[in-house]
Amino acid sequence: MALVKYNDRSLRNLTTQPAAVTGNSPGALVHIKTLTASSSSTLSFVDGSDSVVLDSTYPIYKFEFINIHPSANGAEFLFQGNAVGGSGFNETITSTAVEVFHNESGDTAGISYSAYFDKAQGTSFQSIAGNPGNGNDESISGTLTLFNPSSTTFVKHFISSINDYNNNDFSLYFPIAGYFNTTSAIDEIQFKVDTGNIETGEIIMYGIKDS
Repeated sequence: MALVKYNDRSLRNLTTQPAAVTGNSPGALVHIKTLTASSSSTLSFVDGSDSVVLDSTYPIYKFEFINIHPSANGAEFLFQGNAVGGSGFNETITSTAVEVFHNESGDTAGISYSAYFDKAQGTSFQSIAGNPGNGNDESISGTLTLFNPSSTTFVKHFISSINDYNNNDFSLYFPIAGYFNTTSAIDEIQFKVDTGNIETGEIIMYGIKDS
């Protein structure tokens, strides 16, 4: 296959940008919305509101959590969804959870199934990180991936992966996965903590293209 070379003149003559440049190639992350916490009780992403897209535009949606810092020591970081036309953020969830932990002194470490964080047809908010500290240098960071939320055929799978600076000076890694047990489309996602508020931090929402 011949190697194609570009120079300044050929680039100037381009009339359209390649897909890899525009972010339209399959698998590309497309930024949708960034919410910045400021003593916030909730942070919500609602399709059609405030430039948020949460529909069939993308088959996968990804949320990145950057230094989520709770006001209360030991607060849990939670999320839930609403189906189209729903309210109350109380969709039925079944999930599974694991904790991996290691403390700063190096004398306690392990991995275990976490029945506390799982759900079996529960309708309350799903915890995706537990007991983060509220010290000035303490926070949580990670991701939540939501698959095909606009489907009206299948349940809506999610996978979260979060590292937590625990209030007892542990690094706690929470891989949690589950599904919204509904065939209705999910078009709203909300995040909060179970006590106090989200003092600072960012949640960045992306869409991931498949074609």
